[in-house]
Amino acid sequence: MAEMKKIGVLTSGGDAPGMNAAIRSVVRSCIYYGVQPVAIHEGYKGLIENNMEEVNARSVANIINQGGTFLKSARCAEFRTPEGRTKAFENAKAAGLDGLVVIGGDGSFTGAMLIEKEHGMPCIGVPGTIDNDIFGTDYTIGYDTALNTAVEAIDKIRDTATSHNRLFLIEVMGRDAGFIALNSGIAAGAEEILIPEEDHSVDKLMDSLQNSGRAGKTSSIVVVSEGEKIGGVVELGRAVEESFPEYEVKVTVLGHIQRGGKPTCVDRVLASRLGVAAVEKLREGISGVMVGVRDQKVVTTPLEEAISKHNAIDDDLLRVADIVTV
Repeated sequence: MAEMKKIGVLTSGGDAPGMNAAIRSVVRSCIYYGVQPVAIHEGYKGLIENNMEEVNARSVANIINQGGTFLKSARCAEFRTPEGRTKAFENAKAAGLDGLVVIGGDGSFTGAMLIEKEHGMPCIGVPGTIDNDIFGTDYTIGYDTALNTAVEAIDKIRDTATSHNRLFLIEVMGRDAGFIALNSGIAAGAEEILIPEEDHSVDKLMDSLQNSGRAGKTSSIVVVSEGEKIGGVVELGRAVEESFPEYEVKVTVLGHIQRGGKPTCVDRVLASRLGVAAVEKLREGISGVMVGVRDQKVVTTPLEEAISKHNAIDDDLLRVADIVTV
């Protein structure tokens, strides 16, 4: 066992439902093992500005059901410099921190990897991002909640689409990864799903609309991943209107609504498991890794590997989408 008297916890990058549950789990795991937890506010900016405080079990009471992160998150350009990381490390050591738990995505993990490599600060990453694109875990904290939010919104939009014979293009988050689009599209019964992993998805959409027109279909739901790889949902809407003037095309961007709201049971349990695992790994002398879940078992992945690789879309799920969207 490594001697851990104080462990710091921070959230970094975009917020995700379940981050508060993960913070709570880290804090209470520390207390369970006789370690003093230290809350770091506003991510790496808090380390640089020395915005830290010792907390206890009551400090994280009644937050497991809250979205966002009560520690707050912030971008920190200074931390991207060697000088900034040196300052952050010096403040961490002055506060008596023996290790860090970093809850966030690949950008957050890059910072954790660098401060460990440059200064020897033991770090554990906990994957918190709605995109589910972090390698080394089947699911990331916040993904399940975002999916449910997207499906609920698409279900409501379908009521309007069928009532008015409209074609809705609905943009969901996932600039570089189509997990939310693919799964929410299947769950909500979308007629077509466009994701960045498929190069010819726009051409496929045009063919699908042509076939739908021949079949007499007057309303459709198309779920689109955000980002330049698809071309932008507004531009796509214009292209559809030009090619299919018979359709009344409406564009809806779900945006940051997908990041908010109370986390689902799945996300609360996942966050609790990973928070405990992070503290236990640090106590075991393990660092420089991300904790995740594979086949319902907690596993570790080197931070460098978690950053450099990405989860791949399930080919079988793509096949299912093709079959059920005919």
